[in-house]
Amino acid sequence: MSDAAGAGWRAAGLLWRGGEPELEWWAPGAEPWRAGALPLGAEPAFAVGADRRCVGLWRAGRRIACGAARALEPGSRSSQCGECARLDRRNSVAADTLLDDPRPYAVYLAHHGSAGVKVGITAAERGLARLLEQGALASVFLSQGTLPSARRVEHLLGVVLGLPDRVSTVRKRVARAAPGTPAERAATLLAQAARTRELDWPEGQTRRPGTDVVDHCARYGLPEAGLYPDAAVEPLRPGDVVTGRVVCRIASDLYLTVPAAGLVLLDTRLLAGWAVSRADPDAPFTARLAPVPRMTEPQEQPGLF
Repeated sequence: MSDAAGAGWRAAGLLWRGGEPELEWWAPGAEPWRAGALPLGAEPAFAVGADRRCVGLWRAGRRIACGAARALEPGSRSSQCGECARLDRRNSVAADTLLDDPRPYAVYLAHHGSAGVKVGITAAERGLARLLEQGALASVFLSQGTLPSARRVEHLLGVVLGLPDRVSTVRKRVARAAPGTPAERAATLLAQAARTRELDWPEGQTRRPGTDVVDHCARYGLPEAGLYPDAAVEPLRPGDVVTGRVVCRIASDLYLTVPAAGLVLLDTRLLAGWAVSRADPDAPFTARLAPVPRMTEPQEQPGLF
């Protein structure tokens, strides 16, 4: 936990910058916002404060605080109030409200283990950040060009090759129990990439000359044998204490080993917005836990990555 996270500080969420995860923190009226690294083996320890409030929104590479500091429900996986979420949607590639964005956009394939391979797009300047944010186990970039042409490629691969543009969070988590090997993931992605080369590519996107697969599991700390949590942290409450040792960081999820509880999944989207303070690393874990049933057949859920 960052030294910044003291009295008056709030959690803002898990970010992937420079290929590594960081927990972001802020204090109302304080600049700049700060972030603490989360290396494998780290032992975060924090106590939850009195309330949970909107974390605001990103603009031009910086976070802007919510003007009204609106309260959030403990169980919400969104760290934004309705007004900030609406402002974000007005400047959202996902909502197709930025079709005049002049930046180059890349088309990629993302491997999510047994949950399948999806197609997606991202601003080329973001590099692998989009893949790490969504918890892709491996990925390959196919082409780069304008945003409208990237959308056309995404649609083409969905229609012709049947590749989805979304994979549910629950299916991704189940797939982490048996992620397979880097060689298996690479073979699947290369086979899909070969299929894309048989198609007429829309104008405005330039295919990449090579097919370089990047595997992300070692970066996450996800072993070939896989991980399946014994329990998941339920919506936090004032006074809860969370402690443990980080064994895996993937997408917005932390996997912690907790004495007497085993492997615990913390969805950091449930943490964002809460007032927090440092706790003793030896303090007992008091947040409520729900058992995680073992599933062999992934079930869909409305919430997407």
